[in-house]
Amino acid sequence: MTLMTGDEKHGPSATSTLDVLWVLYDQVLRVSPGTVDDPGRDRFLLSKGHGPAAYYAVLAAKGFIPQSWLADFGSASSRLGYHPDRNLIPGVEIASGSLGHGLPLGVGLAHGLLAQGLSAPRVYVLVGDAELDEGSNSEAIVYAGAVGLPNLTVVAVDNQSSSYGWGPGGIEAHFTVSGWSSVRVSGRDQAALASAFRLTSAGADSGSAGPQLVVATVEGKG
Repeated sequence: MTLMTGDEKHGPSATSTLDVLWVLYDQVLRVSPGTVDDPGRDRFLLSKGHGPAAYYAVLAAKGFIPQSWLADFGSASSRLGYHPDRNLIPGVEIASGSLGHGLPLGVGLAHGLLAQGLSAPRVYVLVGDAELDEGSNSEAIVYAGAVGLPNLTVVAVDNQSSSYGWGPGGIEAHFTVSGWSSVRVSGRDQAALASAFRLTSAGADSGSAGPQLVVATVEGKG
């Protein structure tokens, strides 16, 4: 990430996601540079797309993009913009940055995979706590719970940046009331994150779970 310089206003948005992204790509996601077009791959959607520096760093570390691209981050000629572009960056599933879009897209993608008979691929969506203020997410949460999408996991990075707060029960209360299972861990504890993802995958594979939420608590707003 130190290679990526410039007038980046969303540094905390990137650093708050770094450990989550690393655990997903290093231990969880069944996707590689050679399988980015394989229908059986897992899908990762970065809904929190306004701070993508950590995302680019992990993609480079895992071989999806050349590390040489990082130093040109944000320039007029760079493929790596301040919002990720699926048409320019190998391995990026959606163009994101306008908050509130990733979770509805993830719900549709998870539903579409099941409709095609593809039950093995999983869909992971990373959202920020503030973007959950968007009404589009509320609709997606209710719908996913109602139809019981077992192949969908949402990771919500909670760094206390929501304008309205979440009241009793925290973020997870808004998911569990609609039929989601949930677990909260430190967003800086990679072992705890990996364990949480294994737990959600095991529940889905056994047929005992609908959609799953992992809340990753991180200090510092962004």
